[in-house]
Amino acid sequence: MNLFLILILVILIGEYLLGLTVDILNMRHLKTELPPEFADHYDQNRYQKSQEYLKETTRFGILTDSIITPLTILFILLGGFNLVDRFARSFDLGMIPTGLIFAGTLMLLSQLISIPCSAYSTFVIEEKYGFNQTTPRTFVLDILKSWGLAILIGGLLFSGILWFFDTAGPWAWLYCWMGVTGFQIFLMFIAPVVIMPLFNKFVPLEDGELKEAIEAYARAQKFKIKGVFSMDGSKRSTKSNAFFTGFGRFRRIVLFDTLVQKHTTDELVSILAHEMGHYKKRHILKSLFISILSTGLMFFILSLFINNRALFDAFQMDHVSIYASLFFFGFLYTPIDMILSIFGNLLSRKHEYEADRFAVDTYGKPRSMIQALKKLSVDNLSNLTPHPLKVFLSYSHPPVLERIRTIEGIHSMRRDTG
Repeated sequence: MNLFLILILVILIGEYLLGLTVDILNMRHLKTELPPEFADHYDQNRYQKSQEYLKETTRFGILTDSIITPLTILFILLGGFNLVDRFARSFDLGMIPTGLIFAGTLMLLSQLISIPCSAYSTFVIEEKYGFNQTTPRTFVLDILKSWGLAILIGGLLFSGILWFFDTAGPWAWLYCWMGVTGFQIFLMFIAPVVIMPLFNKFVPLEDGELKEAIEAYARAQKFKIKGVFSMDGSKRSTKSNAFFTGFGRFRRIVLFDTLVQKHTTDELVSILAHEMGHYKKRHILKSLFISILSTGLMFFILSLFINNRALFDAFQMDHVSIYASLFFFGFLYTPIDMILSIFGNLLSRKHEYEADRFAVDTYGKPRSMIQALKKLSVDNLSNLTPHPLKVFLSYSHPPVLERIRTIEGIHSMRRDTG
């Protein structure tokens, strides 16, 4: 049997079994006893509801993986990629258009599974637990807009990568790395004003106590912002969030309308102080730098597998091609990507603690920060007691109880030394 095929099957099955094991451990790690830190926010019924929500979403995720993994394996073993390649080549349009047809066909096939799964998650599970605000019209429009962006942006990027690997010789990976990096940075600037408004409405925050408090804090920290905006997050869900977009003087503060409705001014400023901490501590630049390095590593390794006949034999392909090489390499890159994501999440969790500390040190209201974290956890039915392995493998934020206890520790130290 082809060694690449064996390796790919091991990766697919191993990834599935690892995910299954972690999910089962995470469900079994649930504590029926409410943590004392949340005694003033959760009643026993709502706490139980949060655990039921976790179980239901986890079981649905396991079911989805249990469908996708065998279908993917069957698709490989039965020569599905070769059938798609024959279809794409039948138009006889040249390498790049053929590659786009190949990629687009695979994307459409994947949507046959992902759209029903997404619909069930949105209109059944999220509806059951009181989160869903998405209408069928919004759901369909979101899909169509996402497809449009994938065709426009993804197609342009994919075409550029194919062109470089077809014409630039042994240094193609370097040119792809530079091109993709530049494109990503460009998107980071235009996304807040071009892409994000396609999905949500952003309106300047009304004059009043909250806006004044945010702007006063930003001035105190010498943090230039383009403006403070409210986003219609309630259009899709009752869940809450806040974030910054843009760079330099184009930075915007964005609050979900659901967040504004449920939190006090001090809590909201604490949340934004945390987000501002990521900028002040240069977390955004550090993460961007690591992402750029990871992209370079990926393209270099990819260059070693372009048009590898043995790899194509694993997928029963009649012809080798650059465009199919990109897809087949994705299977081999999965373990490397998982390792990199573990280290990335470890760094991200460290950054979250640092941003919490920045918010406490600069705004000086740790209780407001703690209250905000508690409300966000309760409103989103977050898991208060995740399994350590789940946290290690996939959590970009520390568990909320650890964050609260760390902030309380900072507050206690200040009182003791004050």
